[in-house]
Amino acid sequence: MPHRIDQDLDTSAKLQLEMNQSRFAGHGRIDLLRRIGETGSISQAAKSIRMSYKQAWDAVDAMNNLSAQPLVRRRTGGRHGGGTELTDEGTRLIAVYEAAEQEHLRFLERLGKSIKDFDHFHTLLGILNMKVSARNHLRGIVTSIKPGAVNAEVTLDISGTPLVAIITEESVNTLGLKQGAEAFALIKASFVILCTEDGGLKTSARNRLCGTIDHITEGAINSEVILALDGGARIAAIITNESARELDLKVGERACALIKAPHIILAVSD
Repeated sequence: MPHRIDQDLDTSAKLQLEMNQSRFAGHGRIDLLRRIGETGSISQAAKSIRMSYKQAWDAVDAMNNLSAQPLVRRRTGGRHGGGTELTDEGTRLIAVYEAAEQEHLRFLERLGKSIKDFDHFHTLLGILNMKVSARNHLRGIVTSIKPGAVNAEVTLDISGTPLVAIITEESVNTLGLKQGAEAFALIKASFVILCTEDGGLKTSARNRLCGTIDHITEGAINSEVILALDGGARIAAIITNESARELDLKVGERACALIKAPHIILAVSD
């Protein structure tokens, strides 16, 4: 009997959870959450899995911004000056992922057996997920929609902070937006303008979101500034190094993000 190619085929895959067509949590992020729970420190957790401090915070920011409840939060005070801890929601996510991972492994085992025979395995289906370049993905709830002749003004509640977006009436209908619905705001970091909270500026930007500077990463030309908003969400801005120096931005100090309403893209999950 001739050797058949399907006799050598097997399956391999890692479970990844997605939200709003965006990467939410996979093995690496879940492992990071576990280590944060064990160590109470994001820097120690990152070091234990050979991840940079910035990569760890970027992963935590992405999950916290997409989740209805924060998964990780800062713990202030105490003899050691605070740290980082998992919330109940973070602990629950780990448990959900572990249970799903077991089912995923059982599915792969069954799938591996079935592809040994092409006659009984007709199609292999894959899902191509859209990936966006927008650095900021913020989950919110629609609180109001003001219709217009062409465009509509949609206001989201982002963890207690209002965010206004201007989109077409056609987009409102296509997305099925209505008051109380869940939606996601996608904002490119380069569209976020930073200013000091006491600047007293009057600008045309519809949105002014204030918070505390969490960390600053300086590059050759630009700096990435992460702002922890008062409502708990976090937003990234890309500004020039010169602008960062002129504003005298420092970790732990207050700042505000200015965002024009037309620069916000709204999305919904299917």
